[in-house]
Parts: sequence; structure tokens; C-alpha cells
Amino acid sequence: MSEYKQKGYREILSYGLIVMAVTHALAHAFQNMHTALYPTLVAEFALTNQQVGLISSIPSLISALLSIPMGLLSDKVGAKKMIILSIIVATCGALLAGLAQNPYMLIIAVSLLYLNTTIYHPASYSFTTFLFEPKDRTKALGVQGAGGTLGMALGPISIAILVGILGFGWRRAYIAWVIPLLLGIISVWYIKFIPTSDDEDKTSKGTGVSGASKLWTKSLVMFLSFGGLKTMAASMTITFLSLWPVNTRGMNLALASLIFGASSLMGIVASPLGGIFAARYGEKRWIIATSIVSYVSFALAFLIPGNIAFTVFYLGYGFFNLFS
Repeated sequence: MSEYKQKGYREILSYGLIVMAVTHALAHAFQNMHTALYPTLVAEFALTNQQVGLISSIPSLISALLSIPMGLLSDKVGAKKMIILSIIVATCGALLAGLAQNPYMLIIAVSLLYLNTTIYHPASYSFTTFLFEPKDRTKALGVQGAGGTLGMALGPISIAILVGILGFGWRRAYIAWVIPLLLGIISVWYIKFIPTSDDEDKTSKGTGVSGASKLWTKSLVMFLSFGGLKTMAASMTITFLSLWPVNTRGMNLALASLIFGASSLMGIVASPLGGIFAARYGEKRWIIATSIVSYVSFALAFLIPGNIAFTVFYLGYGFFNLFS
């Protein structure tokens, strides 16, 4: 028990937290890459809107169906093994995307890349939670969240640079991520402190209430419903969002990808600060306030004419969305 306490109360920027932030970036790097590539993919594969929707929805559906099984598996297998498995799955998906010759291969590749995040999240959040005492967990999770938003930014930015500017082709853009993924496996391998089920059991011994009974509360169900609706709305819009500025506003692929990447890049600052302010003013109050501002910014990005207004308000939407 004393050993657990000694390792659990280490400084915020420990090796374990840094690795979690970096691997979180790798896990999410592919999340918006295929959406940024839709203008190119539609032209190359002659895709219809229905096919574009399938490419977006099938991977998300597979990820959703496997979320609970992956969480249960993480409890049995352990955080370190599950995180390494997630990166291996991402590597396979990136290689398959780099070899894709038809939409079906691309769907399988994107499904693997989405499955990577489904495997990764339960294990990584478990690690971060047990690495810090309760009063520091919000800030620690904010740092880890910043890694994820950095990854969501780097994906479209890599498309803008490698495909839009350097003209390497979208397949090479996926293959270029294989080396960082392999380095991520090595970094996880050297993590020494691994959260175990024994640590989790000790947190509930004082109350005598089982983890499942404590977990499924009315507040949690409402929060999950809110998060689910928010994610569903975001998925519905982002599917065709990359096509809209290119086809309607006359932007090129590089500029559109940079805007989407910069919107996610806001999370490097917004996510850690959001964790600090949420701890100070209360999580519920903070989520409501920042969500309202982000939704208004999103609406204004499309209602006000001009590419400059779209860029400013869409970046504002990205900041306050991640600020929550």
C-alpha cells in the first residue's frame, strides 16, 4: 500500500503522464485524417454522399459496439498490455490505409484506426486516474486530454503539409505515421508503474459498495447521454465539413485541413486550462458555460459570410469545445 501511495503522488509531469499524453496524441492522430481527405477521396474513388457517410459511420459504429467489451478486457489484461495492443492495431490500420486501393479497404483501415482509440481509452484513463490523488486528477486528465487534441490537430495538419503542400499523396501520409507509432510502443514498454485491479478494489473498501453499484448512477447516465448526443452531432457535421469549404467556399485542401487542424490544436491550451477552471468553479457549471459559447461560435461560422469569419468562429468553436 505504501508503495502505491509513493508512486501515486508523484509530480504532475511524471514520465507516465507524459507517455499517456504522447500516446493519446498518436491514438487520435488518425481520427480526422480521412475526413480531411474527403475531397481527394471523392474524386479518386468517385464516391457518393451515401458512401462518404458509410466510411464515416461504420468505423464509429464498430468502435461504439466494442467500447464496453474493451473496458472489461482492460480490467483483466492490464493497462500496459492494452495500450500496446491499441498502438499495434493503429499501426496495422495505418499500413492498410497506405495500401488501400478501393473504398472497402479504406473502411477496414479506418475501422482499425478507430478501434485503436476504443482499446486505448479505458486503459490509459485507468492509468492516469490511479497515478494521481483525487485533487490532482482533473489537472492530470487535462494534460492527457491535451495530448489527444494535439493528435486530432496533427492528423489534418499532416494532410495539409504532406498532401496539400508537398504532394506526397494521401497513402504516404498514413504510412508516415508508422514510425511514431512504433516509438510509442517503446515508450509504453518502459512505464514502470502499472495500475492494477488491486488498487481499484482498495478505493472502495472503505464504503463497502461495489464498483458497479457506485458507477451506474442517474447523474452518470445523464452525462453519458449528453456526451453521446454531442458526439453524434459532431460526427454528423464533420463528415461533410471538409467537403463544404472546398466545394462551396473555394478553399483548397491544404487550407481547409490547416483550419480543421488548428481548431483541434486549440486543445493544447484549452484542455489543461479547462481542467483547472473546472476544478475551481465546478465541472457541471463549467461544461454548461463553455458548451453554450462553443455552439454559438459554431453557428456563426456558417451564418456569417466570408472565409475569414468562418475561420475565426470555427477556431473559436474548437477552443471553447475543448475548453470544457
